[in-house]
Amino acid sequence: MVRLRWVALIAAGLCFLAIVGTAYLLELRKISRLSSIIDQRMDRLVAMTRDVQVLKEKIIFYKTPEGVARLAREQFNFTFPGEKIYRIEIVSGDFLPEPLH
Repeated sequence: MVRLRWVALIAAGLCFLAIVGTAYLLELRKISRLSSIIDQRMDRLVAMTRDVQVLKEKIIFYKTPEGVARLAREQFNFTFPGEKIYRIEIVSGDFLPEPLH
């Protein structure tokens, strides 16, 4: 006959293994979730770094006289003396339908 002492020891051992196994699986899930979050943040960081690099290149370009001239042409419609500007207007025969009321 099995002694009660051995039954209690085996039951305690199985409970311990169940608790440790559950904790281990929960930690593995946590590690997986954190790894995916880190991957997303790294992708975002790389994209932001590229954007910063593009903006730095624009800053360097717009510090030059050619950059200032281009900025003046694009945003303020400035021209050099003697330069002609042509405006092209496209007139379409298409009409938009009137909205339903």
